[in-house]
Amino acid sequence: MELSVLLLLALLTGLLLLLAKRHTKAHGSLPPGPRPLPFFGNVLQMGRRGLLKFLLQQRDKYGDVFTVYLGSKPVVMLCGIDSIREALVDQAEAFSGRGRIAAVDRVFQGYGVFFANGESWRALRRFSLAAMRDFGMGKRSVEERIQEEAQSLLQKLRNSQGALQDPTFLFHSITANIICSIVFGKRFAYSDPEFLRLLDLFYQSFALISSFPSQMLEFLPDIFKSIQGTQRQIYRNLEEVKTFIGRSVEKHRETLDPSAPQDLIDTYLLRMDKEKSDPASEFQQANLIHTVLSLFFAGTETTSTTLRYGFLLMLKYPHIAERVHKEIDQVIGSHRPPALADRAKMPYTDAVLHEIQRFADLVPIGVPHKVTKDTYFRGYMIPQGTEVYPILNSALYDPRYFETPDTFNPDHFLDASGAVKKNEAFIPFSIGKRICVGESIARAELFLFFTTILQNFSVASPVAPEDIDLTPRETGVGKLPPVYQIHFLSR
Repeated sequence: MELSVLLLLALLTGLLLLLAKRHTKAHGSLPPGPRPLPFFGNVLQMGRRGLLKFLLQQRDKYGDVFTVYLGSKPVVMLCGIDSIREALVDQAEAFSGRGRIAAVDRVFQGYGVFFANGESWRALRRFSLAAMRDFGMGKRSVEERIQEEAQSLLQKLRNSQGALQDPTFLFHSITANIICSIVFGKRFAYSDPEFLRLLDLFYQSFALISSFPSQMLEFLPDIFKSIQGTQRQIYRNLEEVKTFIGRSVEKHRETLDPSAPQDLIDTYLLRMDKEKSDPASEFQQANLIHTVLSLFFAGTETTSTTLRYGFLLMLKYPHIAERVHKEIDQVIGSHRPPALADRAKMPYTDAVLHEIQRFADLVPIGVPHKVTKDTYFRGYMIPQGTEVYPILNSALYDPRYFETPDTFNPDHFLDASGAVKKNEAFIPFSIGKRICVGESIARAELFLFFTTILQNFSVASPVAPEDIDLTPRETGVGKLPPVYQIHFLSR
């Protein structure tokens, strides 16, 4: 009996290896990579290390461009700024498609500015960029809105009287209110229960999307979509947010004044009405709901998570926080709020913010692209529709561009004279045609919120700086800082 079992196992193993060999030959024009097993791809090689560590180990073996099989799907991985720029900038159109993220694919289904492709994506991106730039269609500037929100935050922090607190939902609230003022034409009180519910849904979802189970889902979506609680919870969370957005859209429809649109939703509804006779128009309800969800989710999570990392780093390195305090006092003083014009006169603070973004490495494996046609790249032929991951971590942590990549070091962005220096490997918002729609607003938020808080408060922790652990909670699609407590003490 034991012999027959062993023979059967040997036969099955040989069959799998034979199929794997044929499977690899079928994609022989793709870059090299670890040999996949049929159906399972390279999931067994990843093990418990997580996707990022697995990919970086494959880079050591195969170089900057290689292929990994997520289940039966070949995906090309790009590492290092040279290969990422060569693809996303030098061959921008060919690499401008958007791939799928299995954990949220059921939610978005290819709709909205973030996940749309082809003409739908082009139309939605043009519209979204114009709306973000106009920031309320000619109303107050983004700078004024961030400054006003910062003052609301200061009052909240003063009322706390230096009590120890988790800053997560404070940072969520201020960043969400900026995107809410663009999209919904309003801000929410920090105590609003519906607002807090939405922020909690985003917080939960980003953690789940970045979790190890979600990384497994990328490899084997057909298996895990039916048995995995993580994906079901993400779906329920984001569907609840979509329900809120749908109600808001209906309210906007009831109060819409064609002569005076108040926000992005109003402007979109006017565009829908204008093109309602065109059956090919991309401006329809599903794209509106999912574009708002994309902007709301990304505009809240990314900047708030970066701020959480930033203040944890200020607790870990108080001497850096002191230098920022000193520069704020010298350039801005204490009698007026910070303004975006101050950034050019504050090289050290600017360098600190760059380094926070680099070190935080918020989307380490990047967001998947997809080639829009058969594409020749570095001697290989990537078939149309193949997904491509630009591994942003491999640029942000490249020792050729950052002297001490694993250490938080603002000097990475300062030259010998103390001026800010550019670094081509600094691509936290990605590059190319799919670069983050909200980059300019996010940069403005980071500077104004960070400097306004440190102008008025010093920060302290019950944990000694040397004992503060920077190890992320999750490292997957996103990277989440550990939970921590902080005192905001009036200066």
